[in-house]
Amino acid sequence: MCNLSSFANNGKKIVAVAANYKSLMKILKIEPPKYPQIFIKPSTSYLTEGSPIIIPKGFAVNQEIELGVVIGTRAKKVPESKAMDYIGGYCAALDMTAADKIKEARSTGGSWTLAKGFDTATPVSKFIPKSEVPDPYKLNLWCSVNGKLRQDAFVYDVHFKIAYLISFISQYITLEPNDLILTGAPPNFGPVKDKDVVTAGIKDYVQMKFEVAEEK
Repeated sequence: MCNLSSFANNGKKIVAVAANYKSLMKILKIEPPKYPQIFIKPSTSYLTEGSPIIIPKGFAVNQEIELGVVIGTRAKKVPESKAMDYIGGYCAALDMTAADKIKEARSTGGSWTLAKGFDTATPVSKFIPKSEVPDPYKLNLWCSVNGKLRQDAFVYDVHFKIAYLISFISQYITLEPNDLILTGAPPNFGPVKDKDVVTAGIKDYVQMKFEVAEEK
């Protein structure tokens, strides 16, 4: 297995899953989809601590905390029963989302690429080796803005489980070492603006902090 601690520098793609938390589906009053709704974020959207989240001009952006699954071994048409063997580790990730661009895309049938894939749209924490996480479903994700807690949820609330996601995605898209799967966001995400401070993490494992700046 390759060195995965620099996955944000070496990963070729980010595969994200939309609306995967049962509590969020209940709030939105939507039926669980038959299959995961996935989209791709470019690797150029990665951000690590020390640099700000940049909101592009004219964008209205939300923060969304998610569990990131870092692929450790090349995965192609993987059976669900063996899918967890392909995980190298985990991270906390923010899926920064231009809510206004999502609304536009839904009304026109357009792509989510701009809404989800702009530069700095995927802030990530340090890498957590798989060996340090006995049960990923017991991980507690949290996110606060300016010191006020917004999101606080356990991964066990996901509808599509991690093994299923890896198997499903790998039937169509080959997953390579350092690729990242974003497993969906729990409820209570919301807008961020210039000079906000977003702090997020996985309780007892990692914490990350980012300032927000609007593009000048």
